Amino acid sequence: MSKTTRQLLVAGLLTLLASTPSYAAAAPTPESAPGQEQGAESDDKAVAHQIELFRTAQVSLSRAIEIAERAHAGARTSDVSFDAGSGAPIYRVRTFHDGQLWEHAIDAATGEISTDRLVSSLKELNAEDRTNIASLSGVEQQLSDAVRVAERAASGKAISGGLTRERGKLNFVVIVVSGLDLKQVILEPPRRKGR
Repeated sequence: MSKTTRQLLVAGLLTLLASTPSYAAAAPTPESAPGQEQGAESDDKAVAHQIELFRTAQVSLSRAIEIAERAHAGARTSDVSFDAGSGAPIYRVRTFHDGQLWEHAIDAATGEISTDRLVSSLKELNAEDRTNIASLSGVEQQLSDAVRVAERAASGKAISGGLTRERGKLNFVVIVVSGLDLKQVILEPPRRKGR
């Protein structure tokens, strides 16, 4: 597994940042010093444990997105990740609707919503996050569409997904568990016609 992919997964799975999207950890980092290799090994073990728990989930990431979006009619998902670090495995799903960002915890075994809370208004987000969410309104595809495409392309099951920007364009980034590997799939959605 590449160092960048490992770092993205560790960040997305083990750390839930209230106002920072999962793609923030995707930036390349300098090579580790010899003393930092132990930390990478520890990260690898944590990721392996998360993947092991993810494989037992009864609810798919796509289904968790659907459940969260139904909680607020018309909501769209901006970020989703599997999290087994704080007890029972859950999906953390962030949706936005009517200028508000919501966070949902969806039980990975039952699909029940255990947490549904308002995180912030979109006005409170940083400029990059506001731009990404505004750009999402200009595309027909949803993150759930990107998840299905990524799962087919990588022959596996999605464990996390979110929004990112490359060369000034909105992209979906999805991490897929495929066999023993993690694959990062980046998809650029087509713009709505007439825009």
